[in-house]
Amino acid sequence: MIESATRRDSSGSTVTVVGGGLAGTEAALFLAGRGVAVTLYEMRPERMTPAHATGNLAELVCSNSLRSDDLSTAAGLLKEEMRRLGSAVLAAADRNRVPAGTALAVDREAFSRDLTRAVEEHPLIRVVRHEVTELPSALPSTILAPGPLVSDALAACIAELAGHESFFFFDAIAPIVSADSLDMTRIFRGSRYGAEEGGDYLNAPMDRETYERFVRELLAAEQFVPHGFEAGQPLPLFPGCQPIEAIASTGLQSLAHGPMRPTGFAGNPLGDRLHALVQLRAENESGTAYNLVGFQTRLKQGEQKRVFRMIPGLENAEILRYGSLHRNSFIDSPRVLSGDLSFRKRPDLFAAGQFAGAEGYVESTALGLLAAIFVHARLEGRAAPLPPDTTAIGALLRYVTTCPTSPLEPSNIHFGLLPPGRGQGRQGKRQAVVIRAREALSAWLDGLPGK
Repeated sequence: MIESATRRDSSGSTVTVVGGGLAGTEAALFLAGRGVAVTLYEMRPERMTPAHATGNLAELVCSNSLRSDDLSTAAGLLKEEMRRLGSAVLAAADRNRVPAGTALAVDREAFSRDLTRAVEEHPLIRVVRHEVTELPSALPSTILAPGPLVSDALAACIAELAGHESFFFFDAIAPIVSADSLDMTRIFRGSRYGAEEGGDYLNAPMDRETYERFVRELLAAEQFVPHGFEAGQPLPLFPGCQPIEAIASTGLQSLAHGPMRPTGFAGNPLGDRLHALVQLRAENESGTAYNLVGFQTRLKQGEQKRVFRMIPGLENAEILRYGSLHRNSFIDSPRVLSGDLSFRKRPDLFAAGQFAGAEGYVESTALGLLAAIFVHARLEGRAAPLPPDTTAIGALLRYVTTCPTSPLEPSNIHFGLLPPGRGQGRQGKRQAVVIRAREALSAWLDGLPGK
């Protein structure tokens, strides 16, 4: 249950944030930075989830990449907008980034420690390490950001409030291997379409024979079946995070045309015989651990060790964290929430993060940032205008709150969510969308209360 808050700001208001993931951490720091007292509830480490390893706030449980930082991409545009809005999470990501080409990847442990310290040391934030099992009833505003692994007790309360059954999909994470267990004589360093020598990724090349043998063993490997599902029964998996074996099942060459595509590596040691490759991205600044890019999996642990050690250079790989499958829960936001992320039946409650229907680290953080902006405006006695749908953050909000598909299909940010731009060719249209978004965000920022 939720305790009575004792620390309040000058207006006498205390905001409760439920969940210490990316969205909850972002929301708490944004509000506290504007003089609002916050009580942040996080059930870890008192009660752990199947995916988390620590009790730190903002722990990344899947990849350590926050996707592209390039402004020619929708993810890059969204990050720029969030930086302009003062995102504490992106500031921490920038402080703890590791080499990853044009992507923003972080040392996940340093990143999480950084944000945990920022929250715990803030004089206006009180952190309560306790599971919330009921919805608050007497607080001015609450932001629900329990994440996709919301506890059963709280999920039941939210489902009762929403008036419909909870929806969920299953999500997979990729394994992490120790750098000193890799055979660097069989691996080359390089970034896709980068220089012939050097680069931010390690690459394990395969000729056609090696690749096809690997795929056959991958498909024959035993998979983990979640409780309540029969072997062979399809799981409701999120399309943007398909397990490697699920992609392989669509055709022998599907991986070679997908996450293992070999294009853009002119300096590879196999030359014309290169048929596919596995990319490994640094997990930390010291480069002692690497993530297998695109290798989300639901294979049993023993099978992961057997099959992934067939990859050239990984014959003796030490797996520091096995890939796994876990349930990701979310609400059917367009049927439940208003445009400002508040519940229609309980306007004092706001939803944020992946739980609210976003997919991806940055997108989840963006909804936490927006929820905090809307709550802050309400505390100021005004309603914040919604961000224009010509901005990336506005387009994401519009999708989450108005998508006609039922139930909602969680989505990453992409240019298809924004109105098309006018320009010559694909790149010209994208550039027009970016220019328009920048101008629209500036206008919106000027109209925010207490900016």
